[in-house]
Amino acid sequence: MSSHHVVRDLQEPALIIANGEACSIELLGELLEWSPYVVVLDGAIHRVLELEIKVDVLLGDFDRNEIPLETIKAKQDAIEIVHTPDQNKTDLEKAIDFLIQKGHRAVNVLWATGKRADHTLANITGIVRFKNQITITMIDDYSVIYQLPEKFQKWYPKNTPISLIPVGTVEGIVTENLKYNLQNESLTLGYRIGSSNEVAEDGIIKISHQKGDLLMMECKD
Repeated sequence: MSSHHVVRDLQEPALIIANGEACSIELLGELLEWSPYVVVLDGAIHRVLELEIKVDVLLGDFDRNEIPLETIKAKQDAIEIVHTPDQNKTDLEKAIDFLIQKGHRAVNVLWATGKRADHTLANITGIVRFKNQITITMIDDYSVIYQLPEKFQKWYPKNTPISLIPVGTVEGIVTENLKYNLQNESLTLGYRIGSSNEVAEDGIIKISHQKGDLLMMECKD
């Protein structure tokens, strides 16, 4: 599998391939077609090389590098190697920081869920710290995850599974066209979340909140 793409003034989302559970080949191929700039975290490079994906940037602390960098460079023409030894951030956070510094406005993230539960939790909840800097969409075979602005609306077919996940406490949540609507209510991670809701009727759903960081999960079984 390969891809490349013509960069259009940073308008298309970049793609980060993390080191969690791999997604389907179909999903990977679809996102590669729409992502002109591919960043791979160092722990995943051996799997990415096996799939013959064209990589623009390899990023990480390289503390457990399974493949010599010389071998990677020989397999990937013009790859950029970015060493990020900061142990106070995850490799995914460092990759997002890197894209922000490059001027990217949006990024899709693959292989960031599954495998270790601590990594999955950190990856999902960690996207909120970038809310004013870059649009992040985390995707796997079962979910599309992103942070909601204070006012949000989107068209969905009836019965689409929707979950609202607060990071910390989110206040003043109001929803329309969900099976279980919220009317100026609060959600708190670990105490009350808005999981396993669904779209009531074909049409636009509306979600607003007054304070806090609220994640949307569009789900499928």
